Amino acid sequence: MIALVRSELLKYRSTRLFWGMLIGMFLTGAAFAAIGAAFTIYGEMPMGGQTVEMRSLVPDETLVRQTYTGGIQLGYLLALVIGVLSIGQEFRHKTATGTFLAAPRRSRVIAAKVISLIVIGAVNGVVHLAGAMIGGGALLAANGIPLFPGPGGLVRTLALALLVLGLWALMGLGIGVLIPNQIAALLVAIAFAWIVEPLVGFGLSLVDGGSEVARFFPSQATSAALDTFGGMDASAAEQMGASGDQLAWWAGALVLLAYAAVMTAIGTWLTRRRDIV
Repeated sequence: MIALVRSELLKYRSTRLFWGMLIGMFLTGAAFAAIGAAFTIYGEMPMGGQTVEMRSLVPDETLVRQTYTGGIQLGYLLALVIGVLSIGQEFRHKTATGTFLAAPRRSRVIAAKVISLIVIGAVNGVVHLAGAMIGGGALLAANGIPLFPGPGGLVRTLALALLVLGLWALMGLGIGVLIPNQIAALLVAIAFAWIVEPLVGFGLSLVDGGSEVARFFPSQATSAALDTFGGMDASAAEQMGASGDQLAWWAGALVLLAYAAVMTAIGTWLTRRRDIV
């Protein structure tokens, strides 16, 4: 198993995708953290018939948490792409046959890919958060806002951000197995994560009881796991985009774990049954 994991990590490191994703993760983390912090620090919003400064509504700990995870939506999209490509490139370049013949059981290959994706997701997550801390931290410091208020809660959020990126990569692996055509798998994954799922979630929020279903969607579970609006007044948080029926942070993490587990299980089952040529 160790040899298989090393092989999967070597495959990833030996491609241009390795450096491209690291650079992309860093830049998106830095850019979105800075933009999000500026929006909250300098922005205003209507509330209670008057215009109020957003900074007055957001406690320091919440602002820092929002800043450092401001680019997580693009971050988990990139992680999803990594997961799709981890198996999609095998099908596209016809290397899947050699890969599966090299291991006595196909399930061991999938297990190795799962472990390697968790490592890859964590590495990319660290780079993404480093970019966020540099880009967003500079703006926070310039405005006299502490960079690490309430370190216990912040460390939990940052650790969960790493977990979130790893789990989205595993969901991408499942999609890549379900749809062997790499281009089609990428299009479906990106469209689902950024267009279909948010639109369906928004539509459900307009229907009685729909929010109870929408809060279990991957994107909303991600927001819940990171506790993005924790510590804010509920009405102010809703005006800034929070769901009124958001899950607790631990429940959001468990929902994402369930999605990743199901997608991985489906991927393993299909791989064991499918003819690989």
